[in-house]
Amino acid sequence: MDREQFYALMQSDETLDYEAYLNCRKLLSCQKPFDELANRDELQFQIVHQVEELWMKLAAFTLLEIDEQMAQRQTFRVLTLFERVNRVLRLMTQQLELLETMSPKDYQQIRLALGNGSGQESPGFRVLLRMPPCLWRTFRTQYLEAEGRTVESIYDSQYAHDEPYAVAEAMVEFDERFQKFRSDHILLIHRSIGAGSASLKGRPVELLEAGARHQFFPELWAIRSRMTDRWGATYGRVRASIARPNEAATGCPFNHSRA
Repeated sequence: MDREQFYALMQSDETLDYEAYLNCRKLLSCQKPFDELANRDELQFQIVHQVEELWMKLAAFTLLEIDEQMAQRQTFRVLTLFERVNRVLRLMTQQLELLETMSPKDYQQIRLALGNGSGQESPGFRVLLRMPPCLWRTFRTQYLEAEGRTVESIYDSQYAHDEPYAVAEAMVEFDERFQKFRSDHILLIHRSIGAGSASLKGRPVELLEAGARHQFFPELWAIRSRMTDRWGATYGRVRASIARPNEAATGCPFNHSRA
């Protein structure tokens, strides 16, 4: 195929309404010119990260609306919007797999063009990190304090699978999806440049892993451990086998009785 001919076809002059509505001319010029790419994988690298920024923009925009809808106790709308954000996070995580088609050597060539740039500088990433405390305050005000509830009561002592519980679980999924994205991104870094190298900011890659263990809503995670310990105390840490009901609760697999 004539590469230059198809390069020209990949551009847009916005003569059609669809092109104009999507601002295709500007959108398709956001990547480096083809003749300036470090290698043939750099276009993919740029596009994946640009799309990530767009997804994070949508997620942040939606989280603002979630906060407003929670303040008005519009629970069904809150749940629908959280599902949107959580699907966005799944897409963000899935599309990282595209970068696994790039060899470590090809990435080294691209990395030379990044200057001191780092994913930690992502505007979308930075704003998403700042939003969960605001969401938690609104949830606590509207779904806990307004009803005289606690995290423990909605999960255990007054469990009813009600609105506070449903919203709390949507928040947990958001937390989980975001941390899975961070974890997969760390694994991608390991695959691309290794675990023992320094980042472009001079920080060991291992330090970035600490962020992947961060929880946005620790109270919603801690209740699970507290419930397990409390319920566990009623039947002991070692229980009789349901497969061998005559086995002693001590866990001893042998019955020494000759009766």
